[in-house]
Amino acid sequence: MKEFYLDYAATTPIDERVLEYIRPFLESKFENPSSMHIHAIENKKAINLARKKVADALNALPEEVFFTSGGTESINWAIKGYAAKNRNKKEIITTKIEHKATLNTLHYLETQGYKVTYLDVDAYGLIDLKQLDQAINENTLMVSIIYSNNEIGTIQDVRSISKICRKHQTKLHLDAVQAFAQIEIDLHELDVDFLTISSHKFYGPKGAGALYVKKGLDLEPLIHGGSHESKHRAGTENLYGVVGMGEAARIAKAELEKNRAHYQMLQIDFHQKMMDTFEDVRLNGTTCGSNRSYNNLSYSFKYVLGHELHFQLNKLGVYVSTGSACSAHSIEPSHVIMAIGLEEDYQPCVIRISFGKYSKLKDNDEIIKLFKEAYDEVRD
Repeated sequence: MKEFYLDYAATTPIDERVLEYIRPFLESKFENPSSMHIHAIENKKAINLARKKVADALNALPEEVFFTSGGTESINWAIKGYAAKNRNKKEIITTKIEHKATLNTLHYLETQGYKVTYLDVDAYGLIDLKQLDQAINENTLMVSIIYSNNEIGTIQDVRSISKICRKHQTKLHLDAVQAFAQIEIDLHELDVDFLTISSHKFYGPKGAGALYVKKGLDLEPLIHGGSHESKHRAGTENLYGVVGMGEAARIAKAELEKNRAHYQMLQIDFHQKMMDTFEDVRLNGTTCGSNRSYNNLSYSFKYVLGHELHFQLNKLGVYVSTGSACSAHSIEPSHVIMAIGLEEDYQPCVIRISFGKYSKLKDNDEIIKLFKEAYDEVRD
C-alpha cells in the first residue's frame, strides 16, 4: 500500500544532510563538551558553531540563543523565567488559541497569583489589535503570542503586535515553533524579546530547541546545576541534537524561499481539489495566499466524526492529524476550534493536513480520491 505522510506540522523527518552531519557525534565524537581535553573542546566548538547558525537564521546574536530540549521547555522558560525575575508585575496577556505549552504554563501561573488575559480571536483566528492595546497596563509582565497557529495555520500580525508592546514598554514572547522555516524571521527588524523554536519542526533531531532572549534581559533558570548555557540551563548538552539543530537551521534559512514556493503550490492545488470534491467542508483559519502558513490546511467536515475519518484514512495509508497532534487523544473540539466559533455541525470533524518538502504535487489527486473514499465509508 502506498503511504502519504501529511502531518509535517506534528514532526518532520531528519534531513539526510543533517543526519550525515551529526553522524560523527553519534558514533565517535561522544566526549562531554564541558571537559577540558582536546576532543571535548572540539565538541564545545561544534555547539558554539550550532549556536551561531541558529542566531544567523534569526538575525540575532549568538549570545542571545540558548539551547533547550524543545519548544515546550523554551516556552515554559521564557514565561516562568521572566516572571521569576520580575515579581512586581503579575499580569500576562495571551490569546485563546495558543499551544497547550503556553496555556498550561499560564494556568499554572494563575495558581501562583497571576492574572492572565486571554484575547479573543475572530472567525479566522486573528486577534483584535485594539483589544490588545487596551489590555496592556502598568502591571503587565509580558504578552505571549503564537506566531503561526499550529492547528489552523493563521499567522498573526506580529509587526503590529510588536509596535503595541513597544509603545507600552511591555515584553513580547513569540511562540515561533510553527513559523520558523515557514516565515522569514529577522529579529533585528521584528523587535521581540523572547522567541521559541523547535528542531524537529524543521528537519532536525527531536529533543532539541532554542530560546532567543534579547540581549540585556535575564531569566531565572528552570533547571539548576552546572554552568552550562552561560549558567542559564544546567545539564550536559544534547550534543548531536544541538549540532543537528544548528545545521537544520542553516539549511532552513538557505532553502526558505524554495520550500515556501513548493508548499504554496501544493496548498493551492490541494485546496482547490478539496473544494471541488466536497460540498460540506470548511477551511479553518485564514484563506490560502493570505496570512496563512503555506504548508497548513485545516478542514472541518459535516456529517462525520473526526476520529472515525482519521481512522479510515489511516487504514488507507493517508496520515493526517485531527487538529493538533498534541491533543490527538481527545475527541472533543479543540480550544482553537471553539475560539474561532466554528459552526456546531462542523465541530466534530476537524482534519489538519500539513505538507513538507518531501510532499509531491503529483500525489494530490490520489490523496483526494482516498479522502473521498474514507469520507463515504464513515458518513452517517
